[in-house]
Amino acid sequence: MRAAVYHADHDVRLEEVPVPARAPGEALLEVLRSGMCGTDATEWKAGPLTFPVQHRHPVTGQAGPMIPGHEFVGKVLEVDESSRFSVGDVVASGAGVSCGVCDRCVEGRTNLCDRYYTLGLNTDGGMAEFVSCPESTLVLVPEGLSIDLAGLAQPLAVGLHAARRSGVRDGDRVVLIGAGAIGSFVLAGLNSLVSAEVTVIDFPGARLERARRLGATRVVEAGADAVARVAEAIGPFGADVVIEASGAPGQLNNALAMVRRGGTILQVGLPSTEQSVDIHALVMREITVQTTLAHVCGTDLAPALGILATTTLGTELLDSVRPLDDLAEQLERLATGRLEGKVLFDPRQGAAV
Repeated sequence: MRAAVYHADHDVRLEEVPVPARAPGEALLEVLRSGMCGTDATEWKAGPLTFPVQHRHPVTGQAGPMIPGHEFVGKVLEVDESSRFSVGDVVASGAGVSCGVCDRCVEGRTNLCDRYYTLGLNTDGGMAEFVSCPESTLVLVPEGLSIDLAGLAQPLAVGLHAARRSGVRDGDRVVLIGAGAIGSFVLAGLNSLVSAEVTVIDFPGARLERARRLGATRVVEAGADAVARVAEAIGPFGADVVIEASGAPGQLNNALAMVRRGGTILQVGLPSTEQSVDIHALVMREITVQTTLAHVCGTDLAPALGILATTTLGTELLDSVRPLDDLAEQLERLATGRLEGKVLFDPRQGAAV
């Protein structure tokens, strides 16, 4: 089969590799759409992230070339006889694999599983014509939802999980820093869970215009006076919750400046360098700082598909669908900030018939 194989930074090659063997409890899928995200772009730009198991097989620990792709939709080709899926079903994958028995899994926090690994980050993923993956990561795509929109389900599940982690309640005043793809997914997650007043901050242009269309109460242009402008809009006591989804330098301190006494900050964005924060202000104002990682497949993936089926989010965020041959070019676009929406890949495009 044709697959994109990651070897090192700026080295992703289109290669012929064997069709993966399906293990018990797994489904063999024909990949219909596979997406890329900021993690893929970071690894394209600077090499594998420094997590202990990144780009290592979850069982053997062996590192080496790997097929990326942790956001994918496919058609079921083979499953166990006892499977809840049937051949021909179209499914979305959450890509995160958990053991189901460790303490965190028992608590329902499967994204923090002791044995957690991710298809496309720790072992072969969906940037290929076929992929074999545990059925526990799969959810049926609702009838009538296009595969293009279904291809956005995994990153939306991440945004939905972040919205849950923020603890936002009906009537809260929320500030969301960053209206890129992840910020838009968080905004959609918030809108699906609660009725809150959401102020979105980003640079002027398409992102803020999109945030308005996606339901932001108001938008504020980023800049030196952004904090003051937010205070004018929501009042001097500050926001109940500030969600930092940009990862830009200095934004955690800006979040601290905008949150009320006793309020909550949720850190979503991952800065590329170490950041300082005013611990004195955090303590003296009793601010709660939360973080969020990935999603909980059993809780977030199906609702994400439901949101895509009932809102305009997908059409707002989808940039294009391209063949795998274009992966390196699109990773470079994303890594250099020249891509506003989500690009999906159809591994069947350009394949021999």
